[in-house]
Amino acid sequence: MTVNKGLKTLVENTPNFSNQALENAINDIKTKVNSDWVTRTFDVDQAIEDNTVLTGSQKNDLKDTINNYPYLNIGRYLNDTIRHTNTILDGSIVTVASGEDSATFLETLQSVQAIQNLIPQLYGVPASEKSRDVNDHFGTLNNKFLQTEDSSKPVFESITEQFQAMMRHNVSSLNDDGGLETALDNLKNFIDSVVSDSTDFQQTLDTFATAVASNFQTTNTFLLNAGIFGSHTDIQNIRIQLLADRDEVVTQVNLENANLSGIRTYVTGLANHTQYSSLAEDSDLRKLMSNISQNTSWKSYFETYETNFANLNPVYDNITTDSDKATVINQVLKDRGLPDVVDHLDIDSVVKKAKKDTRIDTKNFDYYTTEQIITKCCEQLGISTANKSVYNQSKLLLNNLNENDKELISEELDRNEDANTLS
Repeated sequence: MTVNKGLKTLVENTPNFSNQALENAINDIKTKVNSDWVTRTFDVDQAIEDNTVLTGSQKNDLKDTINNYPYLNIGRYLNDTIRHTNTILDGSIVTVASGEDSATFLETLQSVQAIQNLIPQLYGVPASEKSRDVNDHFGTLNNKFLQTEDSSKPVFESITEQFQAMMRHNVSSLNDDGGLETALDNLKNFIDSVVSDSTDFQQTLDTFATAVASNFQTTNTFLLNAGIFGSHTDIQNIRIQLLADRDEVVTQVNLENANLSGIRTYVTGLANHTQYSSLAEDSDLRKLMSNISQNTSWKSYFETYETNFANLNPVYDNITTDSDKATVINQVLKDRGLPDVVDHLDIDSVVKKAKKDTRIDTKNFDYYTTEQIITKCCEQLGISTANKSVYNQSKLLLNNLNENDKELISEELDRNEDANTLS
């Protein structure tokens, strides 16, 4: 049911969806870290992205060269995250086949909603267990890096703290060629100034890129070994945490990209399986699909469908404990008018009940007296008759018959659970 209050106002406006919260958070990192070389990693990465002279291959080679220590090249992976969210919002992240319409953000939202409903229906688990919940598709947009559900620090907060700690240790000043800031400035200025491609151009570009990579190597060496100041655990821990933080960001982006790029195919697959299973209700179509399928699991599903469907009984649903099971069994017995015989002294009624029991072979019973039938039934069911009167035998027999009624209902319950359990 739709809530009407505010709906008209909603319809008269546009949502203006954006990744502004993510961009603000990344800008906040740059402000709080207050480091020239950290900010320059963003500037250089964006200069490469915006340049119209460099070919795609040159850009990739350049990015690879200066990304020799990716956890230090923070501008690269956080800019990539922003660009990633832009493709989510404009729908371009979704792979489309030739002739298909481009995707939209609304389509991906609706597709993810369908996934949240279809996975529990088909697999019996929440979508999160298949790495397909909402944040597995939109976590970068949904402030995943700004908040956590436990006591751990949000990844952006951790990144900020690690770089702040790095600045306190004056790590960047250890670069031996004038500093990482200078190397990044030289590379960015050259990228901004190029007007044509040539051999000289490429050589100069490679020289500036190598200088940046060399400075990153110097910084990494210090963080790894605590450099000339000896072994400082706190400095080494900065590197360890920054590696983990970057990995968390990149892993999230990769997960979203994998989930969203093929989301059309994934949702279609889930929907098709739901529709195929619904066709099983038609006996002729069920037989057809069983005959033409080359998959044993498919054949088994359709070949056993009728039996499993017959075993379904909503009366037996929602049983979670042994107490629930006992209660349901007693209620079903009552509904079926059982026990229908309670007086073991009424041996005629006991015999009549025994003849209905599928475990009893009634052959030649017409030639036996009631007392003899009681004994024959006890013998067939493994009930001892030695030194017992016919009435004692009848009592033991009736107890057995009544317990079997309970067991039959218990087996019905188990078959319902089996037929109703996703596998």
